Amino acid sequence: MFNLNYYFVYFFMFFFCSIIMMYFGIYFFCLDYSIFLEIKMFSLNSVFVFYVLFIDWVSLFFSSVVLFISSMVILYSCQYMGYSSYSSLRFLYLVVLFILSMLLMILSPNLISILLGWDGLGLVSYCLVIYYSSLVSYLSGLITCMTNRLGDIGLLISLSWLFSYGGWHFIFYNGYLTYNLFIILSFSCFTKSAQIPFSCWLPAAMAAPTPVSALVHSSTLVTAGVYLLYRFFSNLFITSNFLLYLSLFTLIFSSFCANYEYDLKKIIALSTLSQLGLMMTSLYLGLFDLGYFHLLTHAMFKSMLFLCSGIYIYYMYNNQDIRMMGSLCLSMPITSSCFNISSMALCGIPFLSGFYSKDFFIEISVFNGVNFIFYSLIYLSLGLTCCYSFRLFYYSMFYNVNFISLISFEDSFDYMKLSISLLSIFSVSFGCMFIWMMNCDLMFFLFPFYFKILSLLFVFMGFFFGLEVFNFNYLFNMNYYYFNSLMWFMNSHMFFMYSIFYKSSYFLDSISYWGEYYGGYGVSYFLIYFSNYIQNYLFFSFSISLFTYFLWLILIF
Repeated sequence: MFNLNYYFVYFFMFFFCSIIMMYFGIYFFCLDYSIFLEIKMFSLNSVFVFYVLFIDWVSLFFSSVVLFISSMVILYSCQYMGYSSYSSLRFLYLVVLFILSMLLMILSPNLISILLGWDGLGLVSYCLVIYYSSLVSYLSGLITCMTNRLGDIGLLISLSWLFSYGGWHFIFYNGYLTYNLFIILSFSCFTKSAQIPFSCWLPAAMAAPTPVSALVHSSTLVTAGVYLLYRFFSNLFITSNFLLYLSLFTLIFSSFCANYEYDLKKIIALSTLSQLGLMMTSLYLGLFDLGYFHLLTHAMFKSMLFLCSGIYIYYMYNNQDIRMMGSLCLSMPITSSCFNISSMALCGIPFLSGFYSKDFFIEISVFNGVNFIFYSLIYLSLGLTCCYSFRLFYYSMFYNVNFISLISFEDSFDYMKLSISLLSIFSVSFGCMFIWMMNCDLMFFLFPFYFKILSLLFVFMGFFFGLEVFNFNYLFNMNYYYFNSLMWFMNSHMFFMYSIFYKSSYFLDSISYWGEYYGGYGVSYFLIYFSNYIQNYLFFSFSISLFTYFLWLILIF
């Protein structure tokens, strides 16, 4: 009987849909064309509830990028997760639901439809984070789910606010949207895009399988907040200095913490957090199109970075510690080449995809009246990004191999290599293609030579410090490393906030604690502890018997 590979079916379907959407996106952009479709669901007094689709070049380009990355992730998962088992098909269906929820949010200008896609993203992401049934996965899924539910509060308040306008088509009320609504929606977008003080869930979501991390942290879940802000306020130019500096602080904070992390996936997650801070900073500066442009280019090279790290983890028996890696460029040259291309695109090396959006952001922010401190922090974040990227490159490519001695790698061209090879093409060329196609007014900036070369100077300084500064360990004590590797105790800060606002729930928790202690969790803990005790007892009793046996042999002879 023929065994149909559903991974290939969804791969070809999403891949061809992405090509079609890219073609229509170019067509709609050139003709300045848009389509508005609405289906009336029901009416309540003077309020009409519609299911709405708004198709223009913005939604088509973003949908094309999401579908292309999704097709590459599904092709990658065909080998990474396997395709014949029930659990693998369950994983595939969850990924497809996740993609459809994202498309529902992208293509809708109606807040009700956006809320459906928004909640779909949150619920399916929880199912994907806890896919590996372990205590760490459950705790990570709980943090992810509860933080995203906080964002739903702001979206529900915004929905109630727009109810007074007689409908939820926010594109019709651009001239009436107030600053208070902007703040409420920004709160929702901060939780979804993991800005400070809601940053702790993003590294915790690394408990999910690596293909999910590539999809979630490149173009779907974390970018939903950036896209929603762009859709709501791109025509109003409403800004907030407080939210601007929060985004900038997220950019600096995540780049700084990534330099003290040794988990490969968490380093890439913190780099995603820093790039989200850059997108939010550009939005709050009023550079909406530039933030959207960086959103698309970042999705390409960040998804490839996650997929390459997944290949490393796959062949190194689930090892994620970069100190155990070394000389991977000799054993896996194809994967290492794609990994270094995505790392250089992240640093903004000319002339890769990340260069066009980052360099353009640095240049155009001069004309927005930012002060010297703001501009210095932008350059500092650029240097820190290059610092942790080169540190990761040094540990994985040039460092001594500290893994088990008898291990062999193979770098044959399979489905995983095919997906990262296709993504590497767009990581190199997508930025220049998009900016040549979209930048029709050909904006030209005339700067002195030292100003143009300053960004490259910080890039090379970041490379130098990434290689040298960690050889001087005596400059920092262990508490300093502990403080930075735990994201400046962000979890403790969040617990402190919750303990203030939810102090009354402590009594209820203490009452219900006996159910946990004598229930499933307590029984599992007791069984694990008892099995470890029996195992240690048997091991030591065997050692004692051997010792007495050799002692009697010595006494006899």
